[in-house]
Amino acid sequence: MASLKDIAKQCKVSVATVSKALNDHTDISPETKSLILETAKEMGYHPNSQARALKTNRTYNLGVLFADESRSGLTHDYFASVLDSFKRTAEALGYDITFINNSSPKNMSYLEHTRYRGFDGVVLACIDFYDPAVSELLHSELPIVTIDHVFSDHTSICSDNFGGMRGLTEYIRSKGHKKIAYIYGDDTSVTKNRLNGFQSVIDQSGQPVEKEYILPSHYRNPEDAFRLTKHLLSLSRRPTCIIYPDDYSCIGGINALTEEGLRIPEDMSIAGYDGQFLSQIVSPKLTTYAQATSEIGKTAAYRLIQLIENPRPAVPEHVVVSGRVVEGESVASLISYTG
Repeated sequence: MASLKDIAKQCKVSVATVSKALNDHTDISPETKSLILETAKEMGYHPNSQARALKTNRTYNLGVLFADESRSGLTHDYFASVLDSFKRTAEALGYDITFINNSSPKNMSYLEHTRYRGFDGVVLACIDFYDPAVSELLHSELPIVTIDHVFSDHTSICSDNFGGMRGLTEYIRSKGHKKIAYIYGDDTSVTKNRLNGFQSVIDQSGQPVEKEYILPSHYRNPEDAFRLTKHLLSLSRRPTCIIYPDDYSCIGGINALTEEGLRIPEDMSIAGYDGQFLSQIVSPKLTTYAQATSEIGKTAAYRLIQLIENPRPAVPEHVVVSGRVVEGESVASLISYTG
């Protein structure tokens, strides 16, 4: 393995300058620092973690608290992508990550586990934020960043759920649809923001609210989507487009429509949410809203490490990350529609 001396020789600088670059000191030029960091990477240099921990009084280990009610874990496409980006970014910045769950050592609380592991900070995602054990962690002295949930005294990184659903609904309206149903997900702040985004477009259109078109469901639940699609199809005044809580749930909707002998989008338009890989391999390709999962995970890692490495009083940031509407082929144009 390369040493500081090897890197210094390759870059034609002193060992002290190499040390400053690797420890992110500001008294060397950005060009020299960039050269040294790139050379160190190419030469396979890895600092001794124990020596670094002793020097900085940090473990360079981040905790990830992730435990949704359905226990879908990293099979949840959205959070899997967010946390993969978080992991890759943290590792590139010299940090390891460890998951915290209900199987922690000796039945420890979340806070006890973080202290036992010596985490420098924790990111919280897809968790019951009102669980007393989570609340205890949130009120501790640890640097904490939350994903898709806002607390006034903690930095949060959120997908633009209001703007995303608003943009998707506006797109569907622009295709001539006036009777739009929305099967929404679990009762969380994410869902409330999406409902508000959907409702804002309907309100702006001046149409009366079609309460029978807005139905509660669960995320990632094709069975619910199948059942509720059947219900919508049984209405005397059917919608012309159905928005599902996520792309995976759309499978249930597609199956229900197929069973009824209906074609997508000729007989019924549909749209998903998330922008998962699945949405672009089904036929027809699904119209959806692609959340910027990579950017969310990367931003969460940067903000958490910033809190760790610059421990000073600051106003918590609430960062909203926008995605984009993916047009797909599942929403028909009803521009000439007059019903």
